[in-house]
Amino acid sequence: MNSREVLASLLAGGCAGFTVDVGLFPLDTVKTRVQSQQGFYKAGGFRGIYSGVIPAAVGSFPGSAAFFVTYDFTKSLLSPRGGEASSQWAGVTHMLAAASAETMGCLWRNPTEVIKQRAQASPSSSTWHILLTTVREEGVRGLYRGYGSLISREVPFSLIQFPLWEYFKTLWSRKQGHKLHSWQSAVCGAFAGVMAGFCTTPLDMAKTRIMLAKAGTSTARGRISLVIYDVWRSQGLTGVFAGCVPRVTIIGIGGFLFLGAYEKSRPFFL
Repeated sequence: MNSREVLASLLAGGCAGFTVDVGLFPLDTVKTRVQSQQGFYKAGGFRGIYSGVIPAAVGSFPGSAAFFVTYDFTKSLLSPRGGEASSQWAGVTHMLAAASAETMGCLWRNPTEVIKQRAQASPSSSTWHILLTTVREEGVRGLYRGYGSLISREVPFSLIQFPLWEYFKTLWSRKQGHKLHSWQSAVCGAFAGVMAGFCTTPLDMAKTRIMLAKAGTSTARGRISLVIYDVWRSQGLTGVFAGCVPRVTIIGIGGFLFLGAYEKSRPFFL
């Protein structure tokens, strides 16, 4: 990738991520409150549905930009022939690129994700107050609470979504005999995202509880398997898949807008 391609990926990815994260924020708030330990109504119900939107907006552009720059760079690095992987190794290439991209993107997103989710689950507290309280009680490390769980959610999600997205695009493109339009790429992204979102909902639920947990508790230590087991033991499968409907809805619509907007806008920056 040359410098112009890097800039195009950065700007297109950032714009796409910002549009989706801010546009679908109310659904994300509903998901967080459904997954929280106190339950949907005690966490705020439908009150203050935009609580936490500021940190979400702040972290969205750099997080998405870092993701797509890393994704495109890794894909081009592993696919020397013009950035296109051979059919034999395409799946592996896309999985490695997606895993690398999520690791980098989460470094930017984690602090804003922590503050955003705490604001969503405590609509009576201001974002600034939550930020100061987190840093005062837990230090800067508190902003990275749940980083392991965020990675553990995002990497499997991307390992499913992006190879499927690339596969669906290739399949559709071959069938019609020419490169897909941006809306067709967006449809492929939506289907891939819904499948990946459903499969990784338990990991998302565990990540939410770890980030919202009171400092010093066993949940706050970030053992994903223990969190999922405790929820399953007390609430069954319904608890483990809490927030599945809003999450899949967000990802379905978001995947359409996010990947479609990226594909549509990237050529304008080249």
